[in-house]
Amino acid sequence: MSFRARWRCTGSPRSRYHKDREMQRNQCKTNGVEISYLDSAPDDAARPAVLLLHGFPDSAEMWTAQIIALHAAGYRVLAPDARGYGQSQLTTRVEDSALEQIVADLCGLLDALDIESAHVAGHDWGAVFAWGMAAQQPKRVRRLVALSVGHPLAYTQAGIEQKLRAWYAVGFLVPGLAERLLPVGNWRLLRSGFTGHPTPDAVRDQMARPGRLTAALNVYRANAPLLMRHGLPSVQADTLGIYSTGDAFLTARQMRDSHRFVRGQWRYEQLPGGHWMPLSQPDRISELLLEHFSA
Repeated sequence: MSFRARWRCTGSPRSRYHKDREMQRNQCKTNGVEISYLDSAPDDAARPAVLLLHGFPDSAEMWTAQIIALHAAGYRVLAPDARGYGQSQLTTRVEDSALEQIVADLCGLLDALDIESAHVAGHDWGAVFAWGMAAQQPKRVRRLVALSVGHPLAYTQAGIEQKLRAWYAVGFLVPGLAERLLPVGNWRLLRSGFTGHPTPDAVRDQMARPGRLTAALNVYRANAPLLMRHGLPSVQADTLGIYSTGDAFLTARQMRDSHRFVRGQWRYEQLPGGHWMPLSQPDRISELLLEHFSA
């Protein structure tokens, strides 16, 4: 059985209007999980598709500005909440959040909407999943944009500075530890750790929902150990890597060195500012996405 047939969504997507009328909030069951996603043009299948992938601890809502800009430029934009995040179905097992499962969800969503391939952009863990989709399902990815996080092999080979910046992830990997510590003092540790996030209260409210913190942390628990040991193959897609100089969690080296794992054309852009570029620099990120996808 082909991957495409195996992961085809069951049933018709269910939709309702989003607060921004440029998009709809839809639901689709794929790979056994209800995935919620934003769709800018559900009635216009002729538009070229763009898939936008969020990271920890965000949701599809982080891409609102880019969805509006890309839609205005003629694209159909899909931004799913990863399983366990946002309005997608809550999943609690660590293995539910494995990269292969996330890639299966993404391909299943495209299958359900009869989309053969899409431009793909991801931020943070969304970038990891974008790299994974491009490596494992190269025919589904037309052009790739990785924001903040470089190719997993470049990340693991980026030296001691990168390991020191990722110190917090050690606590995330221990089952139950972060769940006990992060909510203390009205989520003081979470809010202090994400001081550069433009909407820290929204992050706190999202993680405070029953089971959502564990589901979000399971992305680290399911993937970090395996990616550290095995990495991913190189990708064939033309790729844009975007890094911000004020990123407290990541080094420029892990993004710059990603060119070694890209067989297509490689472009590197460095911006000022912190980790959450789609939120803090929405216009510039939209410009870069449009430049890369239209090249």
